[in-house]
Amino acid sequence: MKKQIFLLVFLVIILFTINYSFLDKKLENFLTNYETGIVERIIDGDTIVINQTSVRLLGINTPEKGEIYYPEAKKFLEKLISNKTIKLEFGKEKYDIYKRILAYVFFKGENINLRLVDEGFANLYFPSGKDSYYNDFEEAWKKCIKNNKNLCEKSINICAECIELKNFDYKNQEVIFYNKCDFNCELTNWKIKDEGRKNFIFPKFILREGKNVKVTVSNTLKGTSENVIDNQDEIFWKRDTYVWTKSGDTLFLRDEKEKLVLWENY
Repeated sequence: MKKQIFLLVFLVIILFTINYSFLDKKLENFLTNYETGIVERIIDGDTIVINQTSVRLLGINTPEKGEIYYPEAKKFLEKLISNKTIKLEFGKEKYDIYKRILAYVFFKGENINLRLVDEGFANLYFPSGKDSYYNDFEEAWKKCIKNNKNLCEKSINICAECIELKNFDYKNQEVIFYNKCDFNCELTNWKIKDEGRKNFIFPKFILREGKNVKVTVSNTLKGTSENVIDNQDEIFWKRDTYVWTKSGDTLFLRDEKEKLVLWENY
């Protein structure tokens, strides 16, 4: 009798082990909130239309019209999913303030949002906080940097190797850059950007050798003052609201040709 019970338990364990991944997948699909639909139109690299409803792709932000790689991102997405039946997987919130659906798009099992980051047509973007997919998107961005593709393409400006991010104080909305080289660097038209749409373009400005520049977000236009703290230049980035979110964000610094100089996230 004991032998029979032991054999039965053993067989159940084997059966469960063999089918664990199958059962796990079934359970995951049952618990996941998702819908399917046909892609009727591609608005841009991160927005599509399904059933006459706009869908904003989660986890990414692609260039706006007039920005570098805007048309390429849109065409790439069209090629992947235009007129295709896709699955929408929802995140923490189903709608944004514009009443667009927020979702991860899957086609033939592939996360299309993630693919856009991997190909360098989008940067990661998690304004509501990091979710279970965040690590995948961060790794995709790092892979894109390594492959030097599109939005991840490294600047060849001689000063790209000179500028260091000395301090990133997102709580006080301040960043400090340092010129480590023994020559001056012109930062005119260089751009500081967050994960979303906020960006600051340097006015005519030269960061002297061995010196710092502090850029502070401010809701009042204080102008530019020199030699504020130990020969540190200070520039104020006028914004009515914050730039860096409390839930996590990324700083991107790009040169005058929109090529990537550095990035830092938290």
